[in-house]
Amino acid sequence: MLKFLSVLRLSYLKSIKCTVRPRYFSTKCMGDASIKRFISENTEIVEDQNLTPEIKLRLFTPNCRFWFERPELWPFDDPYWAIYWPGGQALARYLLDNPGVCLGKSVLDLGSGCGASIIAAKLCGANRVVANDIDSVATLATCMNFELNGLEAPVCVTDNLIGSDPGSFDLILLGDMFYDEALCCNLHTWLENCVKTDNSKVLIGDPGRSQFVEYGFQKHLQKLAEFELPKTVREENYGLTCSSVWCY
Repeated sequence: MLKFLSVLRLSYLKSIKCTVRPRYFSTKCMGDASIKRFISENTEIVEDQNLTPEIKLRLFTPNCRFWFERPELWPFDDPYWAIYWPGGQALARYLLDNPGVCLGKSVLDLGSGCGASIIAAKLCGANRVVANDIDSVATLATCMNFELNGLEAPVCVTDNLIGSDPGSFDLILLGDMFYDEALCCNLHTWLENCVKTDNSKVLIGDPGRSQFVEYGFQKHLQKLAEFELPKTVREENYGLTCSSVWCY
């Protein structure tokens, strides 16, 4: 199994914090054009073997150097954006199947990663889309993925919005964000406030991670859809078989 992504998946799926790695470069020392070129050279355009073949994404594949490379050679923060996580796949699939959910709406994607969910929202006619990820490289990858799909780049925000006032949005999207107990608690409080203050609708994509289930957040939610994951996605995610979309 690939070295680098094994570290990422173990960290993400089992909530194990990865060993701090030295960064060979800083995003402050590289311009956006250089970082985009690096992303282009070290990812592959993917549009199949997932739940949303309508969407093209730049991701890690076995044809990419860092699929097998030693993790410490990656020059930036851990590239969670280079994996199309199963919760995000379900969320994007649900939006594409139900375009009216986004039509004419303002949409925030929290922890946007590769940008698939917010791309789906835009393809479905969202009026205003904002991608939020604390990793600035992820937001550049999102912009590149928007371009791949013939869309104008979205507004990108790299501030940590959890616990703050994000502004008024009709719809807030979260894919694969419930992977840590403390984060689950913070998200619950923040989302509850967004719903009460701004009357926002919240959609959550999650494949049934233990943190999401054990925290008990599901009792506050309505399950909207469940999708069977493709074989390759199941194999890459330690046997997870399905991914669901929930509404707050």
